[in-house]
Amino acid sequence: MPARNPTVEELIARGNLPRHVAIIMDGNGRWARARGVPRLLGHRAGRESVREAVKGCVALGVEVLTLYTFSVENWNRPAREVSALMAMLRQTLGAERAELRKQNVRLQVVGRIEDLPAAVRRAIAETQEHLAACTGMLLNLALSYSGRAELVDAVRRMLAGHEGRPLRAGDVDEELLASFLYTAGLPDPDLLIRTSGEMRLSNFMLWQLAYTELWITETLWPDFRRRHLYQAVAAPK
Repeated sequence: MPARNPTVEELIARGNLPRHVAIIMDGNGRWARARGVPRLLGHRAGRESVREAVKGCVALGVEVLTLYTFSVENWNRPAREVSALMAMLRQTLGAERAELRKQNVRLQVVGRIEDLPAAVRRAIAETQEHLAACTGMLLNLALSYSGRAELVDAVRRMLAGHEGRPLRAGDVDEELLASFLYTAGLPDPDLLIRTSGEMRLSNFMLWQLAYTELWITETLWPDFRRRHLYQAVAAPK
């Protein structure tokens, strides 16, 4: 008999809730392939899962939700698929603004943002402006993101930030390096959820996940719902 799904009230009463949840949203292609439909329909179906994750985290009082949305490696996919994904991202940002504001959600984007098409960058800026008065959960989208690239960029910024005086080896510690990461100022994730059953980090938040609890589910991302989020939060730590 499957375990009963915990309720929001039960999780809140239990306490020890995560401040920061990160999700590797995997399985869109397999979901589409299993149904004999184009891969892009799997990505579109995953939009409802994003809504569910956002609403579920807001209900729990999570401070930060980071979604691995588009990796640096994803640029190597067929140009037609990349173009469709960028168009869908732009459309989704526009379509979800009102609901995000209703949920009092803020928006941040991390990664090599300069690699994104100009139209996507404009959509991000417009959405952030639309949500500027919000004070609740931070929705953190990892776009054109790579954990290794983040570390490289952090070192570059760290060196550039010390121009005018030499940076000595003794100056460098974990706190200094972390202050130059894309996620500077945010708590590290307490919980990482990965869908589709894959047992790897896929170059995601390599520094930040050092002490994070991992929860892997066979559920494909388009099938992910709030109950799966609550199962992850309730899992023994």
